[in-house]
Amino acid sequence: MPRTLWKGAISFGLVHIPVGLYPASQEDDIDFDWLDKRTLDPVGYKRINKRTGKEITKEHIVKGVARGQGQYVVLSDDEIRNAYPKTTQTIEIEAFVRAGDIPFVYLERPYYLAPINKGDKVYALLRETLLSAGRIGLARVVIQTKQHLAALVPAGPALMLNTLRWPSEIRSWEELKLPAEGSKAAGIKPSELDMAKALVDDMSQDWQPEHYRNEFRDAVMALVDQKHEAGDVHEVTPQEQADEAGKASNVIDLTELLKRSLAGKKGQGNDDKGESASGRKPAVKKAATARKRSAASAGAATDKKRKASS
Repeated sequence: MPRTLWKGAISFGLVHIPVGLYPASQEDDIDFDWLDKRTLDPVGYKRINKRTGKEITKEHIVKGVARGQGQYVVLSDDEIRNAYPKTTQTIEIEAFVRAGDIPFVYLERPYYLAPINKGDKVYALLRETLLSAGRIGLARVVIQTKQHLAALVPAGPALMLNTLRWPSEIRSWEELKLPAEGSKAAGIKPSELDMAKALVDDMSQDWQPEHYRNEFRDAVMALVDQKHEAGDVHEVTPQEQADEAGKASNVIDLTELLKRSLAGKKGQGNDDKGESASGRKPAVKKAATARKRSAASAGAATDKKRKASS
């Protein structure tokens, strides 16, 4: 089993689904180690022979790839240079696919693309064509001598280049104990599925990224600014650790929880501005805000524990 990174819960309405967070990707780069070419002993960052403890000069360093316990395959600079991708200035579109066909786990790092040298019209043509066809481009691109698989995606007035992980970098879910696929195989009643769908529809809204902030970072930076202005630049008061989100009540009767969630949503009587007749914001939004703060604090606390143990 892979190591659990975080434990908490997925929450919607009154329903909490306890979950563990696991790594879904892994690095698949070639890891070159520095070696002393006279003995092939590993060399540290400061060009220190790790076995003798003595510093060595640059000309005595070669690059090796570990293969087995204590075994290295040594590659020359020319061999490595010849293996670099030849195309370095071209985004090579190889196919067009539906955006929904690429799982989120493949997404890595986004970049903006902007037209230069009077390329505005063809830039706009590709952007509008992708939008009209509902497709994105799959391409290979070399960035700083490293070849990437990438998705060319229209986004507003821009074309985005989002690098993708290679299939060999994606971990399989086969190591995890997951419920069977399909509602019947998972033991879900049709009435439960219908109510869950109704609750999801009732809570659905347009994506508005400006409504979401890293509240933990905001809180920490506000504290840092406050201490800096006060002249206290030597120590920071530790953040209080929030209770684990995974301590939510166990789901005993899913049907009842879904009924209560739907009843609560229908009984709020919100106006178009998202406020009740009394002028107060709906309780569900307050609860959602509280859950987000709790989840952010819980995740930060786990990060601190993991860093402390590493």
